[in-house]
Amino acid sequence: MDTAEARARFVERFAAQLVEAGMTRMPARIFAALLASDSGALTSAELGERLQVSPAAVSGAVRYLTQQHMVTREREPGTRRDLFRVHDNQWYEALTSRDNVLKRWEDVLREGADAIGAGSPAGRRLAETLAFFEFVQTELADMMERWREHRKTLDLDADPR
Repeated sequence: MDTAEARARFVERFAAQLVEAGMTRMPARIFAALLASDSGALTSAELGERLQVSPAAVSGAVRYLTQQHMVTREREPGTRRDLFRVHDNQWYEALTSRDNVLKRWEDVLREGADAIGAGSPAGRRLAETLAFFEFVQTELADMMERWREHRKTLDLDADPR
């Protein structure tokens, strides 16, 4: 199997795993294609060609991925074409953006638990859900700090060839 075939196979297999985890199919395929590209960046036309999809499909998928902080949109130097990039630390960026979502959920859960009252079954359920998200928030912050320290020990910049 040549490199292009191996890359295409990886893209479809990894995208299938992302879909199974809850991501919609086209953003999953776009993300996997960007992740598997040597530069980590492709134009809309390149994505469409590699995945055999329409420009509209690419546009919708990259809109979703940028909203999720999984890719960024850049202008290709000297052209009017957009370049979509997945960063080396894309998982960190995606999880960090989830941090803000968790905080907003905590705020609403706290308001709900206060409004409904801790004495009711619903109030206790909301309070437990709030406690869970507060725990996750703390653990996520600690885990990301450990990851930054661990990443320094990895030889990620070495040329694998």
